[in-house]
Amino acid sequence: MVEIHDAQRVAVLADSQNLYHSSHSLYSQNVDYAGLLDETVRGRELVRAIAYVIRADSPEEESFFEALRDIGFETKIKDIKTFGDGSKKADWDVGISLDAVTLAEKVDAVALCTGDGDFSRLCHHLRHEGVRVEVFGFASSTADELIEAADDFTDLSERENEVLL
Repeated sequence: MVEIHDAQRVAVLADSQNLYHSSHSLYSQNVDYAGLLDETVRGRELVRAIAYVIRADSPEEESFFEALRDIGFETKIKDIKTFGDGSKKADWDVGISLDAVTLAEKVDAVALCTGDGDFSRLCHHLRHEGVRVEVFGFASSTADELIEAADDFTDLSERENEVLL
């Protein structure tokens, strides 16, 4: 396992939808993305920070997207899809995975901010490529298979003061 050191190049990929639902269901609070960025970078060289967000036409979302950019995140925005039966869907699983695989040759570590177990296969792939995989999520809403697939797991519930507003 590759240890953390100051010369490491890190990419931070934040699944904003997953983080939002976890922080709201557990704490009724929003994520402090500036604090999250500090927690994930840990003094290393930040190559890229990307927040994957969903546009659902709520009034405050544009200011949220702008705040993310001010903090240092690149935002990737996807519109929510509404189906004929009224159900809605939007997720970034494929986009996050493709970006992680693309960035793998440019970084030493990927900080994946999500609890979604669908990313466990991505973790295995990145580790096979020699990239350190760090998962940041709220333990009670993070899939066991994701925790097991990562080199390191940080329970954001233990860092409430740093990562919640």
